[in-house]
Amino acid sequence: MAIEKWQPFGSIRDFDDLFSRFLGTRPGIARNTEPEAWSIPLDVVQDGDSLVVTASVPGISKDEIDVSVDDSVITIKAETASSSESETDNYLLRERRTGSYYRALRLPETVDFENAESTFKDGVLTITLPKLESKKARKLEISAV
Repeated sequence: MAIEKWQPFGSIRDFDDLFSRFLGTRPGIARNTEPEAWSIPLDVVQDGDSLVVTASVPGISKDEIDVSVDDSVITIKAETASSSESETDNYLLRERRTGSYYRALRLPETVDFENAESTFKDGVLTITLPKLESKKARKLEISAV
């Protein structure tokens, strides 16, 4: 006999999920007519003395992407137009996302936003942010007394 964690509201969540699927109020279901802002998936890697932010924005051209920095927060916005087909067409499956994309990320104060570089290739936005020279870690010499 296995021990299971008791979840008192588990059956209510299951019912809510089933109800949402039936009415089509979940993202990606054809009957959902409200615009949504999709979150942009990110990877942030420390590469030597730089931070590298990689964002996946498939199906978007570089002219449709807006990247800004304000008070140590980097913001990535994009928007794609809906296909020319009507939203009420009889989709059997609809997983391609259209609409607004948005992501904001607070970065450390050690980042030099003035010298940031960005590239865009094959639906992947890469932003390289070097560290400030004055904020880089220094090795201290130990003197014997």
